[in-house]
Amino acid sequence: MVSKILIVDDDKEIRNLIAVYLENEGMQTEKVEDAVEALKLLEKNAFDLIILDIMMPKMNGIQACMKIREERSMPIIMLSAKSEDMDKIQGLTAGADDYLSKPFNPLELIARVKSQLRRYKKYNNEPVVNKSVLEIGDLIINADTRQVWVQRKEVRLTPKEFDILELLGRNKGIVLSVSKIYEAVWKEDFFKSDNTVMVHITKIRDKIEANPKNPIYIKTIWGVGYKL
Repeated sequence: MVSKILIVDDDKEIRNLIAVYLENEGMQTEKVEDAVEALKLLEKNAFDLIILDIMMPKMNGIQACMKIREERSMPIIMLSAKSEDMDKIQGLTAGADDYLSKPFNPLELIARVKSQLRRYKKYNNEPVVNKSVLEIGDLIINADTRQVWVQRKEVRLTPKEFDILELLGRNKGIVLSVSKIYEAVWKEDFFKSDNTVMVHITKIRDKIEANPKNPIYIKTIWGVGYKL
């Protein structure tokens, strides 16, 4: 099956250059100049991988990556004219799978694209039976019935506790910041001094963890956030 790649960059020359190299490798490409247009395109089309620039007008690549990761798991390779480690960390924390600084060697980008596609297809070639049911070890989350089970025993969560757990479950392995969790669940702007998320995480752990002080499901990534 031919791989479909979405290229998101406000520089037309870079978009066209990347597309030429990818298409020479037998891949299909779609090019857009900003993240807002990319998100609209993702609502209607399926892609195997996204090449996403960080510095763009309207919405930057970090924001777009976090938005994409709310629902989609295809590989994302981020591009940036900056080479600072902090930019790379931010990109990977937001959910990117790889990062490449500009100017880059197109052949290196192609090699990274192929590597990510191989990994993604290897671990995602089984059909998903029910996307509303998430299974993480002995933890089962049913988004349709809003029920949770741990080791076959049902656990009662409040609506907000369930929303947080489901958000973490749908982003399994991805570190979500406290502000990201708060804004996704409460639909409000986050204030740095607010400890609401931490309090709810503590309550969830008390209900789903055998030992809340040594959790196996919800991990704290100090200075960054939480992941499932």
